[in-house]
Amino acid sequence: MTELQRRGAVFVLTLGSDENRFHPDLLTRINAALDEIEAAEGPKAVVTTGVGKFYSNGLDLDFMAANPGAAEANLAEVHALFARVLAFPAPIVAAVQGHAFAAGAMLALAHDLIVMRGDRGFFCLPEVDLGIPFTAGMNALIRARLPIATAHEAMTTGRRYGGEDAREAGIVAATAGENEVLDVALARAEERAAKAGAVFGTIKARLYGEVIAELKAG
Repeated sequence: MTELQRRGAVFVLTLGSDENRFHPDLLTRINAALDEIEAAEGPKAVVTTGVGKFYSNGLDLDFMAANPGAAEANLAEVHALFARVLAFPAPIVAAVQGHAFAAGAMLALAHDLIVMRGDRGFFCLPEVDLGIPFTAGMNALIRARLPIATAHEAMTTGRRYGGEDAREAGIVAATAGENEVLDVALARAEERAAKAGAVFGTIKARLYGEVIAELKAG
Protein backbone atom coordinates (compact mmCIF):
# COMPACT_ATOMS: atom_id res chain seq x y z
CA MET A 1 0.00 0.00 0.00
CA THR A 2 1.16 3.50 -0.82
CA GLU A 3 2.44 5.33 2.25
CA LEU A 4 3.51 8.91 2.89
CA GLN A 5 5.75 9.80 5.83
CA ARG A 6 7.60 12.98 6.72
CA ARG A 7 11.18 13.09 7.93
CA GLY A 8 12.03 16.67 8.69
CA ALA A 9 11.66 18.62 5.47
CA VAL A 10 11.54 15.48 3.33
CA PHE A 11 8.41 13.54 2.48
CA VAL A 12 9.01 9.84 1.80
CA LEU A 13 6.47 8.40 -0.63
CA THR A 14 6.56 4.61 -0.66
CA LEU A 15 4.83 3.49 -3.85
CA GLY A 16 3.93 0.08 -2.45
CA SER A 17 5.30 -3.32 -1.50
CA ASP A 18 4.55 -5.30 -4.67
CA GLU A 19 5.56 -4.69 -8.30
CA ASN A 20 3.99 -1.21 -8.15
CA ARG A 21 2.56 -1.48 -11.64
CA PHE A 22 0.65 1.58 -12.81
CA HIS A 23 -3.02 0.83 -12.26
CA PRO A 24 -5.72 3.50 -11.78
CA ASP A 25 -5.87 2.82 -8.03
CA LEU A 26 -2.11 3.23 -7.57
CA LEU A 27 -2.05 6.37 -9.71
CA THR A 28 -4.84 7.87 -7.60
CA ARG A 29 -2.92 7.19 -4.39
CA ILE A 30 0.32 8.63 -5.76
CA ASN A 31 -1.41 11.80 -6.95
CA ALA A 32 -3.18 12.21 -3.61
CA ALA A 33 0.18 12.03 -1.84
CA LEU A 34 1.69 14.56 -4.24
CA ASP A 35 -1.31 16.85 -3.61
CA GLU A 36 -0.61 16.69 0.12
CA ILE A 37 3.06 17.48 -0.41
CA GLU A 38 2.28 20.42 -2.71
CA ALA A 39 -0.05 21.87 -0.08
CA ALA A 40 2.61 21.76 2.65
CA GLU A 41 4.30 25.07 3.39
CA GLY A 42 7.97 25.81 3.88
CA PRO A 43 11.10 24.03 2.69
CA LYS A 44 10.31 20.55 1.45
CA ALA A 45 11.51 17.77 -0.80
CA VAL A 46 10.34 14.32 -1.81
CA VAL A 47 11.86 10.86 -1.99
CA THR A 48 9.95 8.08 -3.75
CA THR A 49 10.83 4.44 -3.18
CA GLY A 50 9.46 0.91 -3.12
CA VAL A 51 9.78 -2.07 -0.82
CA GLY A 52 11.72 -5.22 -1.55
CA LYS A 53 12.40 -6.43 -5.09
CA PHE A 54 10.68 -3.70 -7.10
CA TYR A 55 10.70 0.07 -7.36
CA SER A 56 8.16 -0.20 -10.18
CA ASN A 57 7.64 -2.71 -12.96
CA GLY A 58 5.81 -0.23 -15.19
CA LEU A 59 2.34 -0.34 -16.71
CA ASP A 60 -0.23 -2.81 -15.41
CA LEU A 61 -0.50 -4.58 -18.75
CA ASP A 62 -2.80 -7.27 -17.35
CA PHE A 63 -5.30 -4.63 -16.25
CA MET A 64 -5.05 -2.84 -19.59
CA ALA A 65 -5.54 -6.06 -21.56
CA ALA A 66 -8.53 -7.07 -19.44
CA ASN A 67 -10.04 -3.57 -19.60
CA PRO A 68 -9.43 -2.28 -23.14
CA GLY A 69 -11.93 0.52 -22.63
CA ALA A 70 -9.82 1.87 -19.76
CA ALA A 71 -6.38 1.22 -21.24
CA GLU A 72 -6.03 4.51 -23.07
CA ALA A 73 -7.12 6.51 -20.02
CA ASN A 74 -4.68 4.59 -17.81
CA LEU A 75 -1.81 5.37 -20.19
CA ALA A 76 -2.83 9.03 -20.28
CA GLU A 77 -2.73 9.14 -16.47
CA VAL A 78 0.76 7.63 -16.50
CA HIS A 79 1.86 10.30 -18.97
CA ALA A 80 0.29 12.93 -16.71
CA LEU A 81 2.22 11.57 -13.72
CA PHE A 82 5.50 11.78 -15.64
CA ALA A 83 4.71 15.39 -16.55
CA ARG A 84 3.76 16.23 -12.98
CA VAL A 85 6.97 14.81 -11.55
CA LEU A 86 9.09 16.55 -14.21
CA ALA A 87 7.71 19.93 -13.14
CA PHE A 88 7.11 19.17 -9.46
CA PRO A 89 7.61 22.36 -7.42
CA ALA A 90 9.87 20.69 -4.87
CA PRO A 91 13.05 18.65 -5.30
CA ILE A 92 12.13 15.02 -5.91
CA VAL A 93 14.55 12.11 -5.72
CA ALA A 94 13.97 8.48 -6.71
CA ALA A 95 15.42 5.95 -4.26
CA VAL A 96 15.50 2.91 -6.54
CA GLN A 97 15.95 0.03 -4.12
CA GLY A 98 14.93 -2.65 -6.64
CA HIS A 99 13.99 -3.19 -10.26
CA ALA A 100 12.83 -0.17 -12.28
CA PHE A 101 11.49 -1.45 -15.59
CA ALA A 102 9.72 0.18 -18.53
CA ALA A 103 7.34 2.93 -17.33
CA GLY A 104 8.73 2.40 -13.82
CA ALA A 105 12.17 3.35 -15.12
CA MET A 106 10.65 6.34 -16.90
CA LEU A 107 9.02 7.53 -13.69
CA ALA A 108 12.45 7.44 -12.03
CA LEU A 109 13.88 9.44 -14.95
CA ALA A 110 11.25 12.14 -14.41
CA HIS A 111 12.72 12.83 -10.95
CA ASP A 112 15.43 15.42 -10.39
CA LEU A 113 17.89 12.62 -9.71
CA ILE A 114 18.08 8.90 -8.99
CA VAL A 115 19.89 7.01 -6.25
CA MET A 116 20.06 3.29 -7.05
CA ARG A 117 21.11 0.22 -5.14
CA GLY A 118 24.55 -0.73 -6.37
CA ASP A 119 24.56 -4.50 -5.93
CA ARG A 120 21.06 -5.70 -6.85
CA GLY A 121 18.25 -4.62 -9.13
CA PHE A 122 18.12 -3.35 -12.69
CA PHE A 123 17.13 -0.25 -14.62
CA CYS A 124 15.67 -1.42 -17.94
CA LEU A 125 13.62 -0.16 -20.88
CA PRO A 126 12.51 -3.52 -22.37
CA GLU A 127 9.96 -2.24 -24.89
CA VAL A 128 11.97 -3.44 -27.90
CA ASP A 129 11.78 -7.00 -26.57
CA LEU A 130 8.12 -6.67 -25.59
CA GLY A 131 7.22 -5.43 -29.07
CA ILE A 132 5.73 -2.23 -27.65
CA PRO A 133 6.94 1.05 -29.20
CA PHE A 134 7.60 4.03 -26.97
CA THR A 135 4.96 6.73 -27.16
CA ALA A 136 6.07 10.13 -28.41
CA GLY A 137 5.89 11.46 -24.86
CA MET A 138 7.95 8.60 -23.46
CA ASN A 139 10.52 9.06 -26.21
CA ALA A 140 10.77 12.77 -25.42
CA LEU A 141 11.18 12.08 -21.68
CA ILE A 142 13.95 9.55 -22.17
CA ARG A 143 15.83 11.74 -24.66
CA ALA A 144 15.60 14.72 -22.31
CA ARG A 145 16.88 12.86 -19.27
CA LEU A 146 19.58 10.57 -20.64
CA PRO A 147 22.77 11.11 -22.64
CA ILE A 148 21.79 10.34 -26.23
CA ALA A 149 24.20 7.39 -26.56
CA THR A 150 22.76 5.87 -23.39
CA ALA A 151 19.20 6.50 -24.56
CA HIS A 152 19.98 4.80 -27.88
CA GLU A 153 21.47 1.74 -26.20
CA ALA A 154 18.78 1.48 -23.52
CA MET A 155 15.89 1.89 -25.97
CA THR A 156 17.16 -0.27 -28.84
CA THR A 157 18.76 -3.13 -26.91
CA GLY A 158 16.66 -3.43 -23.75
CA ARG A 159 19.88 -3.62 -21.75
CA ARG A 160 19.52 -4.25 -18.03
CA TYR A 161 21.73 -1.80 -16.19
CA GLY A 162 22.88 -2.70 -12.70
CA GLY A 163 23.46 0.17 -10.33
CA GLU A 164 27.12 0.78 -11.09
CA ASP A 165 26.54 0.41 -14.84
CA ALA A 166 23.67 2.88 -14.58
CA ARG A 167 25.87 5.38 -12.76
CA GLU A 168 28.62 5.07 -15.37
CA ALA A 169 26.05 5.52 -18.17
CA GLY A 170 24.70 8.72 -16.65
CA ILE A 171 21.33 7.23 -15.68
CA VAL A 172 21.67 7.58 -11.92
CA ALA A 173 23.45 10.18 -9.81
CA ALA A 174 24.66 7.83 -7.08
CA THR A 175 24.61 4.24 -5.89
CA ALA A 176 24.48 2.83 -2.38
CA GLY A 177 24.20 -0.43 -0.49
CA GLU A 178 20.91 -2.14 0.25
CA ASN A 179 20.40 -0.43 3.61
CA GLU A 180 21.78 2.92 2.49
CA VAL A 181 19.80 3.79 -0.64
CA LEU A 182 17.03 5.59 1.22
CA ASP A 183 19.44 7.45 3.50
CA VAL A 184 21.53 8.68 0.57
CA ALA A 185 18.39 9.79 -1.27
CA LEU A 186 17.12 11.55 1.86
CA ALA A 187 20.40 13.44 2.19
CA ARG A 188 20.30 14.51 -1.46
CA ALA A 189 16.70 15.66 -1.05
CA GLU A 190 17.31 17.44 2.26
CA GLU A 191 20.13 19.56 0.85
CA ARG A 192 17.79 20.79 -1.89
CA ALA A 193 14.63 21.34 0.20
CA ALA A 194 15.09 25.12 0.48
CA LYS A 195 14.71 25.38 -3.32
CA ALA A 196 11.04 24.30 -3.23
CA GLY A 197 8.40 26.71 -4.42
CA ALA A 198 6.70 28.18 -7.44
CA VAL A 199 9.93 29.45 -9.00
CA PHE A 200 11.51 26.00 -8.76
CA GLY A 201 8.47 24.44 -10.43
CA THR A 202 8.34 27.10 -13.14
CA ILE A 203 12.01 26.61 -14.00
CA LYS A 204 11.48 22.88 -14.46
CA ALA A 205 8.21 23.31 -16.34
CA ARG A 206 9.92 25.62 -18.84
CA LEU A 207 13.05 23.48 -19.02
CA TYR A 208 10.94 20.45 -19.98
CA GLY A 209 8.15 22.32 -21.73
CA GLU A 210 8.40 20.36 -24.98
CA VAL A 211 8.51 17.03 -23.15
CA ILE A 212 5.51 17.95 -21.03
CA ALA A 213 3.57 19.03 -24.13
CA GLU A 214 4.30 15.66 -25.78
CA LEU A 215 3.21 13.79 -22.68
CA LYS A 216 -0.03 15.72 -22.43
CA ALA A 217 -0.72 15.37 -26.16
CA GLY A 218 -0.29 11.60 -25.92
